[in-house]
Amino acid sequence: MVALSKPSIEQFFMKPSKPNTNPLIFPTIPLIDLSKPESKQHLVKACQDFGFFKVVNHGVPTKFIKKLESEALKFFSSPLSTKEKAGPPDPFGYGNKRIGRNGDVGWVEYLLLNAKPESDYQRYLSVFEENPEIFQGVVNDYVTAVKKMACEILELLADEMKLQPRNVFSKLLMDEQSDSVFRVNHYPPCPEFQENERNGRKLVGFGEHTDPQIISVLRSNNTSGLEISLRDGSWMSVPADSDSFFINVGDSLQVLNNHILQLDKH
Repeated sequence: MVALSKPSIEQFFMKPSKPNTNPLIFPTIPLIDLSKPESKQHLVKACQDFGFFKVVNHGVPTKFIKKLESEALKFFSSPLSTKEKAGPPDPFGYGNKRIGRNGDVGWVEYLLLNAKPESDYQRYLSVFEENPEIFQGVVNDYVTAVKKMACEILELLADEMKLQPRNVFSKLLMDEQSDSVFRVNHYPPCPEFQENERNGRKLVGFGEHTDPQIISVLRSNNTSGLEISLRDGSWMSVPADSDSFFINVGDSLQVLNNHILQLDKH
């Protein structure tokens, strides 16, 4: 749910293979203000036309965001030998470069956790030598707040689409059998970057993909690098915004709506 990175993230993503260079037709990311009564109409249109949008006035406390970012930076700043105590991922835990079961590799390290509040983080808490319980409390506070926001978005979608019950989508997220996950990505600097550029090798932080979930909630620490694929096959960069959250329509939500909602690839 959080994408954390250092300022050099943008150099590790493939450049768009077919960029949209006409400024007159270049779209902008839909902006949804969750405090406005008309937000649900805009939500549905953003999902249908774009499959991706940004939300503001989301209700996630800034203090939760800052505390999580601080703990994440502390974790990723630890020596590799220390971080590896929380790995390898099975699927949860610390991972480095290997980002999937199919052997996919990216210039990224990450921490993948179960998003359920009662999850046992003992394996990862041992990495923190001082006050390890702080980490679990910070993660639980943040995930609970983000889930509340995600449920609000899903219920507004159901309202506008005249679907009953209102929690037809959100109950899937809150179900005790939900497979929702919390992931923190860190894109470290690459000392061989210039050499790889000269050799024509493209370094990818996290390769192009669609998300299997109902929705994905994304946030970065004001660092660029994310790109999304448009309907015409071109790619556009998503301007970073550390105060907002980005929402991506996942495979599951699209299937549930018989492909009425647009699936985004990023």
